[in-house]
Amino acid sequence: MNIKLMKSNATEVLQPLLDVRNLEVVYHDVVFAVKGVSLKVAPNQVVALFGPNGAGKTSLVRGISRLLQSTDAEIQNGSVHFDGKDLNGLAPHDIARRGLYQIPEGGNVIKELSVRENLHLSQFCRDDRQVPDDEYARVIDRFPILKKREHQLGGYLSGGEQQMLSMAKALLAKPRMLILDEPTLGLSPILVHENFSALNEINKNLGLAILVIEQNARVALDIASYGYVMESGRVVYDGASEQLRGNREIQEFYLGLEGGNRKNFREVKHYKRRKRWLS
Repeated sequence: MNIKLMKSNATEVLQPLLDVRNLEVVYHDVVFAVKGVSLKVAPNQVVALFGPNGAGKTSLVRGISRLLQSTDAEIQNGSVHFDGKDLNGLAPHDIARRGLYQIPEGGNVIKELSVRENLHLSQFCRDDRQVPDDEYARVIDRFPILKKREHQLGGYLSGGEQQMLSMAKALLAKPRMLILDEPTLGLSPILVHENFSALNEINKNLGLAILVIEQNARVALDIASYGYVMESGRVVYDGASEQLRGNREIQEFYLGLEGGNRKNFREVKHYKRRKRWLS
């Protein structure tokens, strides 16, 4: 059965805050991890990006944020515009200062520093190069567990607490948009819910745009208005969240549903890619 590509005009009507056009990322000059991907994120919008392991999702967001130096990868083609300005030639810290802040897979906690010291590192992503006391207080009040463990070393926090610390650091950097790479990786269902509730609250109350890479497509689509599916370095499907949730193949392979009922992913022995998805 062929999938009919369903397009929503949501990202076409709204002026994009992030506009990625035909981006190509190459490793070791020969391996194309990202093959001409285009996507858009509007102001205040939450967009989900998901797909199987090795699809090129992390390479894509590293290309957007220019966090490729340590991976022997480079952008071969395409462009990334943020707030109408081309990011070509900018260093990652300059991009963060423009308001586009990425939280990498596993978070960005320095384990040898305390929670408070980690939070004050955000000053290096700010134009004013300082974290005012009132802003610090407002942010840490959003995460009561961090306030309780303010003087504890980051390495002694749980995985969920480290993700919360990563989000708090991001907020103190005064971003306009967050990119999160697998924010719930290895977390319990309760912590997954807590972290996504925090993301939803940040989007609703602070108006931040969010691009989230997430294996748990169901929870990502609960807060996202639009989604992209990547396979083999390409976007193979995109549409409004309700369209993705209603598609049979998306239900079976990413939402764990079959015939309207939940399905255990361990029972899915083979993922049969559609030829159209690989064209």
